[in-house]
Amino acid sequence: MHSVLFDPKLDDADRRTQIYDGQLVIYSPTPSSLALVKLARTLIEDAFGKLDPETAQYQMAVEEYATLLAKLKPAFIHHPEAKSCIQGILRELAFDLGETYFDVPRMRTATSDDYLTSGIAYAFHPHRDTWYSAPQCQMNWWMPIYEIETGRSMAFHPRYWRQPVANSSRTYNYAEWNRTSRFAAATQIGKDTRVQPRAEEPMEVDPQLRVICPVGGIVLFSAAQMHSTVPNSTGRTRFSIDFRTVDLRDARAGRGAPNIDSACTGTTMNDYLRGTDLSHLPADVIEIYDTAPHEVTV
Repeated sequence: MHSVLFDPKLDDADRRTQIYDGQLVIYSPTPSSLALVKLARTLIEDAFGKLDPETAQYQMAVEEYATLLAKLKPAFIHHPEAKSCIQGILRELAFDLGETYFDVPRMRTATSDDYLTSGIAYAFHPHRDTWYSAPQCQMNWWMPIYEIETGRSMAFHPRYWRQPVANSSRTYNYAEWNRTSRFAAATQIGKDTRVQPRAEEPMEVDPQLRVICPVGGIVLFSAAQMHSTVPNSTGRTRFSIDFRTVDLRDARAGRGAPNIDSACTGTTMNDYLRGTDLSHLPADVIEIYDTAPHEVTV
């Protein structure tokens, strides 16, 4: 990992290669990313009513706040406009919609001063998405809904792109997580008791890289990147959107970022929808990833 590429003039294949090699790709806001942000803001502001969403935590009991998020976030995920916006983003950035599959967008919140960092507003420790049953060819998309600053952003930890970390991903299975833990998020207040993959050795989070992009700007990176939620002490909640994509050609060929320390089982491949007609990945491709743990090579 050595480069941050801003609005690069790359074709689809070269862009994926750069991301699988550890580079970060940053895009300026597009019409469809701004439309997705507008949808999110409308739902957020309707939910919080007269309160400023970024400071509402100071006027609400934490249980009330968690209950509000438990209704707000699924409303965004399942809104009929959300998938159309993602299709528009992919089209505007010249992805091949016939070969690109995406999952539904998530709304994330990072409250200030440890108000709510578990469950429905989980503050992520340093991790790779590939510890959570994501394929090595997965690309992550992240964008802010409101203006952000370095103190309420996301951090990348570049030293770990090639450096393995002892971790508990061997205990994680995506299907089991969905069965036992996924829908318990809103009940996890104060302490999150759900078992999640994490490092089993001390980590050095510095040096770290924080990308501060405008509202609707896009940070695109490999699922194998080590990243985390920046501890927020700014006095304002961070609202962001993320979703993920895979390329069918790479999934079939086994192309993607190197797997240096992921040993989880199961797969997220059932979640992806084709950019053209929203059909799922072919069953034979899903089976490739769902039959055994990832092979770990160092």
